[in-house]
Amino acid sequence: MSGTVACTLPLRRWQGDRGTYHLVTITGAEAEAIAAHALMHRLEFGTQRGFGSVKVIAQVGGTRWKTSVFPQSDKSEWVLLVSKKVMRAEDLAEGDPVPLELELL
Repeated sequence: MSGTVACTLPLRRWQGDRGTYHLVTITGAEAEAIAAHALMHRLEFGTQRGFGSVKVIAQVGGTRWKTSVFPQSDKSEWVLLVSKKVMRAEDLAEGDPVPLELELL
């Protein structure tokens, strides 16, 4: 049970109580594919992962890392946090388009 989702999304900045985070918000057909993957995982294993997350291997340019995407309230949107390390390696800044590939695990 795996698949791949590819899209290009703008990098957003979010200011929280504990700091500033950079993220991309996945919507549309790509979000539906992730939600379907999460549902199949829950049906196959009988549980869902913490916060309803889905484990992924993310790739932006030449940088690849293992992480999770997190659903928003109705699972029509999913969020991927992008670390400063990835932003430096790929020369990204707030507002830049991020070519993203997610391997759903």
